[in-house]
Amino acid sequence: MFQGNLRLKVNEIFKSIQGESTYAGLPCIFVRLACCNLRCSYCDTAYAYYDGMEMSCKEIFSEIKGYKIKLVEFTGGEPLLQKDIYPLISSLLDKGYKVLVETNGSISIAGLDRRAIVIMDIKTPESGMSDKMDFKNLDLLKEKDEVKFVIMAKEDYSWAKGIIEKFGLIKKCHVLMSPASGLVKPDALASWILHDNLPVRLQLQIHKYIWKAGERKKVKTDV
Repeated sequence: MFQGNLRLKVNEIFKSIQGESTYAGLPCIFVRLACCNLRCSYCDTAYAYYDGMEMSCKEIFSEIKGYKIKLVEFTGGEPLLQKDIYPLISSLLDKGYKVLVETNGSISIAGLDRRAIVIMDIKTPESGMSDKMDFKNLDLLKEKDEVKFVIMAKEDYSWAKGIIEKFGLIKKCHVLMSPASGLVKPDALASWILHDNLPVRLQLQIHKYIWKAGERKKVKTDV
């Protein structure tokens, strides 16, 4: 199934409820890969910058298969930093899995299997990483793909609205906005969206309402 010695540095693999995206609420397997090329000011997964264990793609697939769930998300870190992810994604798609790839928008998605669903997290100015974005990626997005903006201030919202209009994202793919935890209140972001009649999806991280920080990977499944 996997040619050669394909390996990835994995931070964690776990089963949970998908807390974000248009797939929010569904059972999902998360494969969090180690390493990231960005340092966003609001990052809540800094533990994935370096920590990880090398696993063969065969071992990763075996663990995924054991969960008996057909929705898989690759996240990070930045998963596209590791080239061996590409054949693993294609193999999972061949086997009937729905694969989500959450990427930070700084690395080309041209090499990704077109059957995969891209969730592109476009970094806003307040993140400190907006100048790292590769906006050529937006031309490669498909109708089923998603773009999300984490909004840290009203200025971020205005900037994101400009990007949406400039690149015609509403007609291209799903567009979501999420308030940065502790910085923008959900009702504030909702009021901005409603004031502008902006046809984007307001996204809240529902896993944070279900579990306390750190509990999501320890879900009891035998009750």
